Amino acid sequence: MLVAAVVSRREVLGALSLAIDLGLGQPMEHMVRSAVISTRLAERLRLDDRERAAVFYVSLLIWIGCFADSHEYSRWFGDDIAVRHDSYQLDWSGLPYLRFLLGNVGRGMPLAKRARIGAALFVDTRGNLARLARSHCASAAMLAERFGLGEKVCSALSFTFERWDGGGLPNGVSGVGIPVVMRVVQLADVVEVHHRAGGVDAAVAVASGRSGGQLDPDVVAAFVGSAPELLAAAGDSWSAAVAALNEPDRVLGDGELDLLLRALGDFVDLKCPFTLGHSRGVADLAYAATGCVGLGGADADLLRRAGYVHDLGRIGVSNLIWEKPGALTAPEWERVRMHPYLTGRILSRVGGLEQVRAICERHHEHLDGSGYPNGLTGGVLTVHDRLLAAAARYHGSLEPRPYRAALDPDQAARRLRGDAASGRLEPAAVEAVLEAAGHRRSRRLAHPSGLTPREAEVLINVAYGRSNREIANELRVSEKTVRNHVEHIYAKIGVTNRVGASLFAAHHGMVTPLSN
Repeated sequence: MLVAAVVSRREVLGALSLAIDLGLGQPMEHMVRSAVISTRLAERLRLDDRERAAVFYVSLLIWIGCFADSHEYSRWFGDDIAVRHDSYQLDWSGLPYLRFLLGNVGRGMPLAKRARIGAALFVDTRGNLARLARSHCASAAMLAERFGLGEKVCSALSFTFERWDGGGLPNGVSGVGIPVVMRVVQLADVVEVHHRAGGVDAAVAVASGRSGGQLDPDVVAAFVGSAPELLAAAGDSWSAAVAALNEPDRVLGDGELDLLLRALGDFVDLKCPFTLGHSRGVADLAYAATGCVGLGGADADLLRRAGYVHDLGRIGVSNLIWEKPGALTAPEWERVRMHPYLTGRILSRVGGLEQVRAICERHHEHLDGSGYPNGLTGGVLTVHDRLLAAAARYHGSLEPRPYRAALDPDQAARRLRGDAASGRLEPAAVEAVLEAAGHRRSRRLAHPSGLTPREAEVLINVAYGRSNREIANELRVSEKTVRNHVEHIYAKIGVTNRVGASLFAAHHGMVTPLSN
């Protein structure tokens, strides 16, 4: 039964912050804990209500631009996530930072390639890094605007990489030219990492060490004077962050929810150039396919929303893996297999999206149990799961990948029907997606293990426990014909009795009506 979604804008932002954590190589809720620290500090500094609200939202979104520049980061530094994680350990200035860049350029790549990349980077180090910073800030401000977060938030995000001493990027803004909102958030972002690793003393040490350089000395002084209270655990960190705000939350209408989820998908797709528009395309295709199987209304809306955000977890996998032109190693493949699970973890923050979350977690599962992350089989996969899996597979086939060229529509259709014939995808879902994409429906649905349409019909009746005589009456053939069909079916699918046949049919989605 479908349940109407009642979704909070603030919780959607909280979910987005979890995705950002993954892209930074930090544990989930790093950004949320930073928001707790920054809002407490904003109150200590006597910032007004609007400024405190801006501090909260900027804390959640400060690194949202990492979606947009992951490709460039990976081109310079190889493992974009590992480099972002390690960069928290040093101040971004002077010789230590140059040594850090030199040690990480081309990370994970062959030595000759690292040398070429390093030479290109260091010809104009500041210019190259400024272009990255400018891209990051522009994309972050754009997303904040799409979320309707107001001018204070959008403008503050433009100063993410600026420093109190004027040595930052991209414009070298210094001192109070940097909005106080950003000066507070910068400190909170840094001290949360060091507090988690080394306690209050470590957090105070890093703040004091960067005072007057990266960080505003007055903000540092306010923090150091009350560090134990500002860093103290407060139960659930999300509730603590929200409690510090003096503004009501906003429940999203259906139209607003669609716009926000589509924005999330659009920004995640920026992680790799070849996935640009992927989430929106999958959502539109899955939505259209629901009409081809007689669904609509709430079912169609649910599937479109799942399509928008089904790949949020991609942010937690390095571009070094996504953009690898050759075969993946076993550990790399394991990382890829985790991304639907990560999507589910991200969406777990949002009340009202439980059904969307469940579909997203299963978009790489297969009827025969060969999918991931949990190896589920047809008996537990719903119509929404099957349609989204087929839509994502087809649309992805039309897109280029580092290891293959984009397929044309006919090639993509053949690939999808091959998946149905092998038992991975639901034949009816495949045909619905292909019809929605403009292909003619196949006159014969593909069935697993080479079963003919008549054999598939007999198998379904066997799975429902009908006798040979009942099947013969139903199909208007002789009992001997049914018996011959059953023998051939058992041989093809490798079973010897009704129980085995029933399990096979259930695992391949043959006994679950698509409209259920």
